[in-house]
Amino acid sequence: MTTPQTILSGIQPTNQITLGNYLGALKNWVKLQQQYRCYFAVVDLHSLVTARGGGELAANSWYALATYLAAGINPAQACLFVQSHIAAHCELAWILNCFTWMGELGRMTQFKDKSVKEGANIPAGLFNYPVLMAADILLYQAALVPVGEDQRQHLELTRTLAQRLNKHCGQPLFKVPAPYIAPVGAKIMDLRYPHIKMSKTATHADGVIFLSDDADTISRKIKRATTDSGRDISYDPDNKPGVSNLLVMQAVLLDLPLAEVCSRYQEQSYGKLKSDTADVVVAALRDIQGKINTLLADRTSLRRILDTGSAQAQATAQQTLNRVRDTLGLLPLT
Repeated sequence: MTTPQTILSGIQPTNQITLGNYLGALKNWVKLQQQYRCYFAVVDLHSLVTARGGGELAANSWYALATYLAAGINPAQACLFVQSHIAAHCELAWILNCFTWMGELGRMTQFKDKSVKEGANIPAGLFNYPVLMAADILLYQAALVPVGEDQRQHLELTRTLAQRLNKHCGQPLFKVPAPYIAPVGAKIMDLRYPHIKMSKTATHADGVIFLSDDADTISRKIKRATTDSGRDISYDPDNKPGVSNLLVMQAVLLDLPLAEVCSRYQEQSYGKLKSDTADVVVAALRDIQGKINTLLADRTSLRRILDTGSAQAQATAQQTLNRVRDTLGLLPLT
């Protein structure tokens, strides 16, 4: 029997998880766990770049874990863990930093964009963020990494570092990962500004649907969504980004082909499309919200799942790290 390939992915618990996270990542993870060896992390260390920690971060981390489970991630099929619980992530990140060039990090588009918002005091963590991401991936010898278009540049750096270390050490220390891009729903756009990705840090609150939003809030946001000129309803991201975004939401939530969803709106109005999309989103999130609340009420069970996942992740990560340490000449730990 062929050993399944390994996939790793994660979401920052910086703030409430968005509909974009759910449709673009979590729903695809549920499918991927059936075919691959999956590691799904709550990447809390990454979130320290913008959220400086405290009780809110801890609460958001528990919420993220509960959301993974509520979305359908099965801990018997996939390894669930919190990034900061595996010390190997930080140790490998430092080693990779020593093989990463300043110019490579300075060219990262996300660093350029986000550093503008930080003003004069730009955290070094923002600059080195892609190196920690590389460590996350390489520790588990991931062959595939589900990424949106905005993360492709970071994954390319990960590939570069894997190849650089393999060449430097004269042996295949790391598997060189490839991107996994979901065919539909990989990128859910902002409701107000449909030319940009839906994000937790949106400039306008009405542009983002959070999984914790109530039904009235979800309906209001979708019915105020920016649409496009003309009257026809078709999937055309370049010329009709607002309409296309709503069609994608329905297609992914209903597990229908885009063409079938589009066919329902021949000679229909934008108002009908918005109303139907709101109903679909509200129904889907009502179910997941109930599951999240039930899971959060049983912290003991959540902790048990987390401890089991952490032990599994620790064993895999330490195996990779020990090999890297030995190859680079660092003294053995024992």
